[in-house]
Parts: sequence; C-alpha cells; structure tokens
Amino acid sequence: MSVQYLEIEDHQDVGQRLDNFLMRFLKGVPRAHVYKILRSGEVRVNGGRVKANYRIQLADRIRIPPVRARQEVPVSVTKQDSQWLLDRVLYEDKDYMVINKPIGLAVHGGSNVSAGVIEILRSALQNSRLELVHRLDRDTSGCLALAKNRPALVIAQQSFRDRTVKKIYELIVLGQWPKKNASVHLKLQRYNTAWGERRVRVDTAGRSARTDFAVLATAKQATRLQATLHTGRTHQIRVHTSALGHCIVGDTKYSRGSQREEAVNSRLCLHAKKLRIPLEDGHQIRVEAALDDNFEQIWQNYADIHPGKKTVKTTL
Repeated sequence: MSVQYLEIEDHQDVGQRLDNFLMRFLKGVPRAHVYKILRSGEVRVNGGRVKANYRIQLADRIRIPPVRARQEVPVSVTKQDSQWLLDRVLYEDKDYMVINKPIGLAVHGGSNVSAGVIEILRSALQNSRLELVHRLDRDTSGCLALAKNRPALVIAQQSFRDRTVKKIYELIVLGQWPKKNASVHLKLQRYNTAWGERRVRVDTAGRSARTDFAVLATAKQATRLQATLHTGRTHQIRVHTSALGHCIVGDTKYSRGSQREEAVNSRLCLHAKKLRIPLEDGHQIRVEAALDDNFEQIWQNYADIHPGKKTVKTTL
C-alpha cells in the first residue's frame, strides 16, 4: 500500500465536503479512521492541511495516505431489504427520492450497523452517487430525502442552509403539555459523554434553536403534539421537550427521573410527517409520510385512559 494522489476532474465532486468524498472513495474504511487521518493531517489538499468540512474545488490535488479497508468490503444487501425500502418511496423524479423511513434503521452504516438506508438504496438503484440530503435519527421514522446526483444535492442542501425547508413532526410526550410552550427558544450545545456517546444539552453558550409546538390531542398521562422546526439542530425536538419536563415517549436517551421507566417500554414516538423543500425555478418537493400502526396504537393506549380533547390541523 502506498500514498495516493487524486486530482479532481469531475464537476459532480466540486463543492462536496472532503469527509463525505473520502468516505465514498475509501469504501470499506471505517468512518472513525477517515476522520482520524483528516485530524492528523495525513490527508492534504494542494499540499496543505484542511478540515473535514473543506469543500472540494476543481483541479484540487488530494493526498490520501495508505489505509486498510475492512476485510469484507462489499455491503450485503438482500433483495428483500431493497424492496422493503423501495416500497416506502413517497416521491421520486430524476434527481430526488423521498422515503418514509422506518424506525430502527440507521440512515447510514457504521461501526455497529452493516448497512443503512443509503447503502441499501445505492445497491438497489445501482447509483453510487446517491446521497442523503439530510438525516434522521435511527429511531425516528418519516420523511427522508435523498439526491441522485451532486448538482441536485447542492440545490437541496442550500435550501436547508437558507432555512426555507419546512419540516413538521408528530410526537407523543409524557404528561400534559402546557399551552404556554407554543414556541420554544432554547440554545443547544453538543457534547460527548464520558463513554464517548454524542449528546445535546440546553446551554446558553450553544447555538440558537427554535421549535414551535401545537397540541393535537390530550390524554391524562400524555399529549400528542405537532412540532415545526425553524432550525435543524441535532436532537432538537427531543432535547427541547425533555428540558421542559415532557420527554418523548420511548426516548431513553433524554428521559429523566420517573419518566425514564415509562420511556424504555416503547418505541421512540417521533415521526417526520411532512417535508417541503423549495428547489430552483419555483419547483418544490412536498411530501407527507403516514404514521405507522404502532405509533397510532401507542397513542390509543393513552387516549383510552382519557379521550382526546383537541385537534389541530396545519398545512405545509
């Protein structure tokens, strides 16, 4: 094995983050190792050190140190896995695809996940350039958008950066949600636990985050809510609800005290229900993902204790 030098000649690579480019180029190399060689400066662009978020330019010369891939490089994807996700497609055209992501499936493979949404669909569509436009937590269900080529990815992600994308979630929280919590503005900061797990907390030194909540229905022990994101911070809805004393049903990561015992006995009741992405020339992607039967059954279990009182309908 020896050092490799790559010169960027494909316009579809221009503008892509260096870390994402390397993970596509270095198939089979663990993500953690890709970031290690970036942090150590072993990867260089035009002779200099760069950060993981460096955007690739045409004619860039990238130095890649010797790396060893895992022994089993090919991702094993069955026809059943592929068809399972293809059956969940909500929208598709020549540039984009939106699926109703099921709970329990990561959006990409990692150290403990052999294949996620992106690996399964790349295999099914025979398109190595398929990319995630955004992400959802493993245990969050609902609308997940993907781009089939680099130019389409750039356009959609610019809409996310410009905050013109509209994302509406449906969720169930423990307890009765106060009407005064209609709009939550709490700054969020990421941190790592002592055992290396990524978490988020409310912190005045963090980044601004806003979530608007509307009560859909109430029960004696829980509230069904709609959440509209105005920012897209990691675990934003989960941390905002938990910080106000009403963790999401099934959220073992951010549940507290007496709520934790009830949280561990359920799936995470957080669903990305509606998504609207403005594109160029007035075009847009507008989709809605149906809730699964399991989510509805969990709510019904609470509603049977005390019937729902209020319903709110909103449109994208």
